[in-house]
Amino acid sequence: MNKVLQSIKEFLADHFNLKDDQADESVIIDSIRKNIEFKGVNLWTLIFAIFIASIGLNVNSTAVIIGAMLISPIMGPIMGVGLGIGINDLELVKKGARSLLLATLIGIITSAIYFSITPLHEAQSELLARTSPSVWDVFIALFGGLAGMVAASRKEKTNVIPGVAIATALIPPLCTAGYGLAIGNWYYVLGALYLYFINSVFIAIATYLISRYLKITKKQFEDIKVEKRVTYYMIIIVIITFLPSIFLAYKIVNKNIFESNAQKFIEEQFVFPNTQVVTKSFVYNNPDKSINVLLFGEQLSKNKIASLNKDLTKYNLKDTKLSIVQGLNARKQIDLNQIKTSILQEVYAKEANGDTTHQINKKVAVPPASEKILSPDSAVLKELKVLYPNIQNFGVGKMIIHHINKSATDTVEMAIAGFKPKFSPKKTHKLQSLLRARYQSDNLKLVVQ
Repeated sequence: MNKVLQSIKEFLADHFNLKDDQADESVIIDSIRKNIEFKGVNLWTLIFAIFIASIGLNVNSTAVIIGAMLISPIMGPIMGVGLGIGINDLELVKKGARSLLLATLIGIITSAIYFSITPLHEAQSELLARTSPSVWDVFIALFGGLAGMVAASRKEKTNVIPGVAIATALIPPLCTAGYGLAIGNWYYVLGALYLYFINSVFIAIATYLISRYLKITKKQFEDIKVEKRVTYYMIIIVIITFLPSIFLAYKIVNKNIFESNAQKFIEEQFVFPNTQVVTKSFVYNNPDKSINVLLFGEQLSKNKIASLNKDLTKYNLKDTKLSIVQGLNARKQIDLNQIKTSILQEVYAKEANGDTTHQINKKVAVPPASEKILSPDSAVLKELKVLYPNIQNFGVGKMIIHHINKSATDTVEMAIAGFKPKFSPKKTHKLQSLLRARYQSDNLKLVVQ
């Protein structure tokens, strides 16, 4: 048994050893230190990268945004802060923090200038994605920072750091904050800076962790008092940086868990033969949490509603308010188009389960079980709501078209959207192009009501 454990230990030590190919400590520190300061080449490169990323966000081009992230030198100051904390180098921390602040301000101002003069002011999906950070952004920044510091400590440099620059995405949030500043939308500004803050903090923490794992020599002071004071400052910096990040991450996790549980609750409990869920929304403002549901069809009884409220605890939704609008109150909030969309979604769902529908003079074929049935994606719905505030309803799926004269059928991917007032043909064409890109279907047809 001891031999087996020893073999396992030797295997792990051999395969997970970071000491192999590790560069000299002086080389590691110098390589990070030289990328900290923002002046001359680094400063101009940052400005160019900000312009490129802003244009990419403006025209919704992922490739252009990735190119900007590869160009940007903004990770240097962040890694400098993390390394400075790890080796007790207060001057390195101060220098990194100053450079990071300068880069942040220049990035926001540059992007704000661009978005103030560009003729394209509509927020695209790539931009909107940077306004609502999630818990996954925390893990991406942490693991990306770990990979970046490991790569920076090697003798042979690889393509890891460019990959980290793409994964952690520091430049796009800055550009999004500049966009929010240009149009006066503080929700965009705060949401984007929130994401930028998460990325910066966890990259610095990851750099600190790897520097301590590699046991890079800490800075020593002749005066013990000075060393204690520096250590004290480092602890304060770590606490000030780390604790808010944990709090923010905790809030993100709780919100995601709540929305996931609420979605599961709606899907499993709101299944009625004569009642249809038209719309649903989840509100998480801790401690105030609520689920809002708009129903159409046969009204639920008071006992049923009471039973639904009781079932909330089964989904870890205790202290969540369930608001159900139905009957006359529901009719005031829905229109015919919303009902059509909900019915179409129900039809597609039944077809997927093998049900058959007959219509006058024609039979609607059921698509093969292996064929994918489209359904409204939550990310697309959120994007449409922001891009088109006057949208009333939206549905997407596959429709069976029967060619009467040819006695043949075709499966057509259809999207139906209702607006008040209606769209112009030009805007309809643009929305159809957007939906085709989102659902990766070049043949998707859009019907605007």
